[in-house]
Amino acid sequence: MTPRDGGGYPADVDQPAESSEGTWHLRLYVTNRSPKCVRALANLQRACTHWLPGRHHIEIVDLLENPRRAVEDQIVAVPTLVKAYPPPIRKIVGDLSDTDSQYLLFGMQLGSGDGPVM
Repeated sequence: MTPRDGGGYPADVDQPAESSEGTWHLRLYVTNRSPKCVRALANLQRACTHWLPGRHHIEIVDLLENPRRAVEDQIVAVPTLVKAYPPPIRKIVGDLSDTDSQYLLFGMQLGSGDGPVM
């Protein structure tokens, strides 16, 4: 993971996938290291490791350091996760601790054992 705007998050928590084809691009909007934002990052990393091993890139955007970035994706609350690729674009507000939000993010039906749909 390569945070574009820092925020005190580690610069190398997740490595982006080697090939961009089939790589999911996820952007997590946070405010500094608030407890909810830290939980959101941990839950996102856990979900990506499970559902998208080696096929994801997470960008962290700290809105305290760069508030203009919120305009790009129309962010009104944090933490907010934006799935930029593959389409459709999805936004999820919250710490991603409930499985419903993870199913929504990865495009799966509740209760299905299938992997993510692209």
